[in-house]
Amino acid sequence: MLAAMIHGFILALGLILPLGVQNVFVFNQGAVQSRFRKALPVVITASICDTLLILLAVLGVSVLVLQFVWLKTILFVVGILFLLYMGWLTWKSKPANRESSSSEALGAKKQIAFAASVSLLNPHAILDTIGVIGTGSLQYSGTEKMLFTVACVVVSWLWFTSLAAAGRLTGSLDKSGRIMIALNKVSAVVMWGTAVYLLINLISE
Repeated sequence: MLAAMIHGFILALGLILPLGVQNVFVFNQGAVQSRFRKALPVVITASICDTLLILLAVLGVSVLVLQFVWLKTILFVVGILFLLYMGWLTWKSKPANRESSSSEALGAKKQIAFAASVSLLNPHAILDTIGVIGTGSLQYSGTEKMLFTVACVVVSWLWFTSLAAAGRLTGSLDKSGRIMIALNKVSAVVMWGTAVYLLINLISE
């Protein structure tokens, strides 16, 4: 049972660590909010979405859904368009300062909407979850499968909380705003790069 938990922990950590759209958005929101608690909507939403994807992958539902070619194509097209749009917004955005943070940082509703979008409209992340978590869970059953799943979910919640906290620390130390401007540019490139990668995959199929 312990082996199942450790396996789930390592797999989930390996899947969530690489720089991706979801991580970039959570970190950025942690950085631009005036207080950490104001970034909680993005942390909770990203964690819930990841939990949902993990559960669908473990239960095998996501594999059945993606067998429909038309549905997979729609998911890719919507995901590509959204990532291009998010990249454009991120590239243009300017870091909030002490005086303007309340007006420039995203409110709770927009945080939830964008966090859900970057989590659920990213086919690359969905396919990775199915391939890594879903496949990894096949060797377990009963209590072991449950512990494997719980370990994966716990990693997501801890990671996004830590990521937002790291963003808040960076934002509080970056008085000039130069670091955040650079991070926004990198974030936008990551989003556009992911969109191009998805487009290539879609065309090659």
